[in-house]
Amino acid sequence: MGRVPSGRVPVVVMGLGHVGRDICRAALVSEEVELVGAVDTAPELSGASLGEVLGLTSALQVVRTLGEAKAKGAVVLHATGSRLLDVLEQLLEAVRQGHPVVSTCEELSFPYLRHAEAAEKLDRAAQRAGVSVVGTGVNPGFVFDRLVSTVGQTMGSVRHVHATRSVDAGTRREALQRKVGAGLTEEAFDALLEKDAVGHVGLVESAALCALGLGLDCDDFEEELVPLLAEEDYAGSPIPVPKGRVAGVQQRAVGLEDGQERVRLELTLAVGAVALDRLVLEADTRLTLEVPGGIPGDSATAHLVVHAAPRLTAASPGLLTVLDLPAGR
Repeated sequence: MGRVPSGRVPVVVMGLGHVGRDICRAALVSEEVELVGAVDTAPELSGASLGEVLGLTSALQVVRTLGEAKAKGAVVLHATGSRLLDVLEQLLEAVRQGHPVVSTCEELSFPYLRHAEAAEKLDRAAQRAGVSVVGTGVNPGFVFDRLVSTVGQTMGSVRHVHATRSVDAGTRREALQRKVGAGLTEEAFDALLEKDAVGHVGLVESAALCALGLGLDCDDFEEELVPLLAEEDYAGSPIPVPKGRVAGVQQRAVGLEDGQERVRLELTLAVGAVALDRLVLEADTRLTLEVPGGIPGDSATAHLVVHAAPRLTAASPGLLTVLDLPAGR
């Protein structure tokens, strides 16, 4: 890791959905970066003032392509999709144009697990261009992996980690509520599950990163997802959930070493859930860390992405994980 540059680092935000707009807001108030461009392919946004899109003061104009942003060498803060294969060409194009990339793509947090060939292709392209690429966010990227790994530094050899995160989806945006199936019947939920179109993306990637950060040699990972049904009516907004309908999901990822469980991650995303993050690490001592209310999802992701940008300009070229970046500012 090289020296973080002095002065504000130029950044371009690609993707102006809910999370992308939060990233823009975080960048505009950051003392470390300067927002110099915004990219989105939506026809209704092209040519619009970013200030109008955000409801803030900004003279930047939204453009359709990275090339139109005319921001040579700027770090691209990428927020267009969760699946690596869906966004791979966007990442490769940014790299070919000489841009380091920080992405919210969940599968990019540890892509060698599911998409080794695509990961190697992106790594080679980044090394040729002399830039770095990393995937990060609140989860994966922090709670279940980087935070666990940091806490593990205070202990001897860790035998087992059990981390849980519970999020009240009723307090979150509509897109997340739809992502966890809020309001659906069990039959409709199962149909989406068959298409891999419901649930959180990146839990197994977090398990792999967690194992890596704790020095655990997991050779197999398992994942399970089940719907949670509402025990009472929730008249919340924007999606009401009648009693007996799907309120959200409970997901589990387990990391195994020679058949023995070493990592257990459990995530609840459901309307009405009690928000809490909890880590339990077993070593020569037992350590428990709780965050009542949990670490906020969208705002934390936005700040994590923005804080990564200056660190990335000082990093070695290639495809990295958040464990390769310094923990502090």
